[in-house]
Amino acid sequence: MSGNYISQAAIFLVQLFFDIFILAFLLRYLLTKLRINSYNPLSEVIIRVTNPVLKPLRRMIPGYYGVDWSSIVALLLIQSLEIIITQLIIRGDVIAINALFILTMANLLKMILYIYMFTIIIQVIISWINPGAYNPIVTIMSQLTDPILRPVRRIASFGGGLDFSPLIVLVIIQLLMILIISPLMEIGFRLSY
Repeated sequence: MSGNYISQAAIFLVQLFFDIFILAFLLRYLLTKLRINSYNPLSEVIIRVTNPVLKPLRRMIPGYYGVDWSSIVALLLIQSLEIIITQLIIRGDVIAINALFILTMANLLKMILYIYMFTIIIQVIISWINPGAYNPIVTIMSQLTDPILRPVRRIASFGGGLDFSPLIVLVIIQLLMILIISPLMEIGFRLSY
C-alpha cells in the first residue's frame, strides 16, 4: 500500500515541476504574441526562467510569420516529457505516439484556458477590492485578457455600468473545457491503453 502513496507523491512532484515550466513558457509565448512590455517585473522573471531553453532553440528554430516556433516546440517537448514520465510512473511503459500527441495538445489547451480563467477571476476580485489600482502584475493581466474581453464587451454591453463580459467569457471557457478538452483527453487516454 505504501508504494501507491509513493507513486502518487512522485506523480504530484513531476506534474508540479513540469506544470510550472509549462506555465512559464505559455506566458512567455502569450506575452510575446500580445507584445506586452518585457520590462515589467513579471515579464522579466518569465524571460529569465525560459531563456536557458529558448535561446539555444531559437538558433535552430527561427520564428516565421510572427509565430515564435521555438516556444511552441519547447512547450510540446516539455508537455510530452511530463506525460511520458507520468505514464512511466503509473503504468511502467511509454504510451503510443498518437495518444501522446493528443494528450499533449489537450493538456496545453487546458493550461491556456486555465490561465485565462484564473486571470479573469483574479481581475474581477481586484476590481471589487481595489478598482483602478496600479500594479505591474495587474497591468499584465489586463493586457493579457483585454483581447478576449473586448469583443465580448462590444457584443454584450447591457449598459448600466455593469460589465458582464468576464462572466460570459468564463462560461465560454467552461464550455470549451467540457466540449473540447474533455473529449480530447478521453480519446488520448483510450488510445494509450
